[in-house]
Amino acid sequence: MRALPPSCGPVRLVAVDGHAGSGKTTFAGRLAGALGGAPVIHLDDLATHAEPFGWAGRLREQVLEPLAAGRDTAYDVYDWTLRRFAGTAAVPVAPVVLVEGVGAGRREVRPWLARIIWMDLDATTARRRGEERDGPELAEFWVGWARAESAHFAADPSRPHAGTRVDGVTGRISPGTVGEPSTSS
Repeated sequence: MRALPPSCGPVRLVAVDGHAGSGKTTFAGRLAGALGGAPVIHLDDLATHAEPFGWAGRLREQVLEPLAAGRDTAYDVYDWTLRRFAGTAAVPVAPVVLVEGVGAGRREVRPWLARIIWMDLDATTARRRGEERDGPELAEFWVGWARAESAHFAADPSRPHAGTRVDGVTGRISPGTVGEPSTSS
């Protein structure tokens, strides 16, 4: 990742995308550790109940534009229990910054990205894993989320633009995908 050209000012912004429940957060955490503590932006912190995919403007204004200018920044964090933004998360300028979440490789973000990593796990298996993780109290949320996620990826798929694919079960990089360039279209 450090060998990629900077894509957002001095930063190599790397997206970790895939279906909800595919292992994005776990993989991003492991990758951040392997990179010596790379900052991780969690899109769940920018999404809201009302706008699960309405975070692109917040990401651009609060994170991407400051990083592109070479400035440390912070973004407002949504509290899913309180149903409002409460608190902030710091994002220092670093050689590599990860952004993880469903839609991290979306069209509006791609011009800022050095690489898209796609967590390869089918939507059905990912949903089952997510429902098991979140428990029965979020079952109703998952019904609405599944519809929103399906509509998002139908209109703006990230997987075809991924330069790296990771097996969502094993966490291993899929052979032949490490050197492929991510596209910026």
